[in-house]
Amino acid sequence: MWSCPLNGTGGEDPLPCLHLQRALSALSLLYLLSGVPLGLGYNALLLLANLHDPGGMTMPDVYFANMAAAGLLLCALAPAQLLGPGAAGGAAWDPGSEVHVSLPVLFNVAALVALYSAALLGLDCYIERALPRTYMSSAYNTRHVCGFVWGGALLAGFSSLLFHICSHVAARLVECARMRDAAADDAIMLLVGYLVPGLAALYALALLARVRKEDTPLDRDAGRPDPSAHRLLVATVCAQFGLWTPHYLTLLGRTVLAARGKALDGHHVGTLVLAKDLSRFLAFASSAVVPLLYRHLDRNFPGKLRRLMKKLRRGHQSCSPDQAGVQPVTA
Repeated sequence: MWSCPLNGTGGEDPLPCLHLQRALSALSLLYLLSGVPLGLGYNALLLLANLHDPGGMTMPDVYFANMAAAGLLLCALAPAQLLGPGAAGGAAWDPGSEVHVSLPVLFNVAALVALYSAALLGLDCYIERALPRTYMSSAYNTRHVCGFVWGGALLAGFSSLLFHICSHVAARLVECARMRDAAADDAIMLLVGYLVPGLAALYALALLARVRKEDTPLDRDAGRPDPSAHRLLVATVCAQFGLWTPHYLTLLGRTVLAARGKALDGHHVGTLVLAKDLSRFLAFASSAVVPLLYRHLDRNFPGKLRRLMKKLRRGHQSCSPDQAGVQPVTA
């Protein structure tokens, strides 16, 4: 599953690497057996419970539904990513194959959607808290914002797809090779995918903390928001950025090492690869953590789930045959 790049040469002891490799493999199997089904189930329930009544969705519900869609995408990618290329052993994992190109692109799309949704959730909650009568952060506007988030995330992965298309043109192989720069890709994803939403989330949390300390006339008129909603917001933002930060720190490390231009020995390469594997595992774990937070901290979710179950039961009963209207056939 996870591969240990250390081979014991150069006086390095491979045992710590092998122990960490086994620990990562055990955590990956545990996540695939429990975390992926849990994430698929709760993300699907979150989406269905909110989408079956679009008129009843609030602004936070739209953002959580958006994060649930990204979580479903991560759960779908988890088996192929966590099992690793070495487990497949087929031609589909060739560096020039469609699978090798599409998996990182979809992973980056899910990462961008998850972090930008969390950051925008914090900013819109501040707007709703500070200006409660403007309707700037309505559910209608939020749906359009989420559409732009998905569109921007797809455009961010366009460069990888462009290189893959270009690599199939034999006459342009040299130009395609010049276009590909892994360090530049890492730097762009670090800036666009983490620093921008991270600063926005910190700014939103600081504004919310300041507003909660002030008692303005708008506060007395509109009333304080539900404390559970604030706890859900803070827990979601902290969970998303806390679980995704190691992934972007590894991108930062790879970018710095590439900028220095120095070759790494086997020990440092092994450390970097294992750090990348561990950070990827934490990133996939966010797909199960966020819907669980929504399930336990959102007071309206149990009611939405009960209404969804009643609607499904009514639909099932309407499709069942009417036993009372069946007349026996006599000879």
